[in-house]
Amino acid sequence: MKRIFLALALLPIAGCTQTETEPKLGVREETELAKAIEGKVAGEPVSCISGYNATSMRVLGDNTLLYRVNKDFIYINRLQGACRGLAQGDTLVLRRTTSQYCRGDIGQVINLPSGMMSGSCALGDFIPYKTAGK
Repeated sequence: MKRIFLALALLPIAGCTQTETEPKLGVREETELAKAIEGKVAGEPVSCISGYNATSMRVLGDNTLLYRVNKDFIYINRLQGACRGLAQGDTLVLRRTTSQYCRGDIGQVINLPSGMMSGSCALGDFIPYKTAGK
């Protein structure tokens, strides 16, 4: 009887939790991602990467970053929480405390014409992809 009562008491709390579905990439972004990792092998995820060449970072949809080191080596980052607005062309501004991008660094999405923030998220782990044999 106590178990049934406890289950019934927790039911309203369970109903309040929401499971956010991961935003899907558009056809163009899926194609770009597939082309970027074609012929490459995924490695073990790492928490930080060098932030030296920030111009090599490309946004794919609201939740994926592609960081190109060179033609044979890239990192894919799935953001923790979707940065709403990126898929519509808003700009990702990353806040970092070192010379690296690290898991947990906060990104804010800014609509440049209006100057308004449209979303925020955190970086996830960086998954390296290297061309096989290199």
